[in-house]
Amino acid sequence: MTYTLCTSGAIVAKCGANVSAVAAASDALVQQFALEAEDFVNLATRYDWTKNFTAEVSGAIVQYAISDAVASIAGTSLIAYDMSGYMTRGEAEDLINILYDRAGRIIEYLKVYKKPEENA
Repeated sequence: MTYTLCTSGAIVAKCGANVSAVAAASDALVQQFALEAEDFVNLATRYDWTKNFTAEVSGAIVQYAISDAVASIAGTSLIAYDMSGYMTRGEAEDLINILYDRAGRIIEYLKVYKKPEENA
């Protein structure tokens, strides 16, 4: 399923090979996590990327970075929802930490990125 800033496939891929198949197959669950992640990125950067995801943004260098951040944040929620597929709880926690770090770095960049309407 495709959302405004990322896809369900991108979210599930971020969770690794041992993600819960039941949780990953739930469109409603993954969609909820995606919407929450989009809102989080919007709030953290103080810019509504969802509303302003126009041709300017989608063609810009930040397109994949935004998608990566949203998928990473949503992925942490999907992992935390059901850790039973992972070999150990530590494996799941490592993935969560990696995804939080990745999303955090992108959000810091997006905070200082010159928004499309500022480039006019």
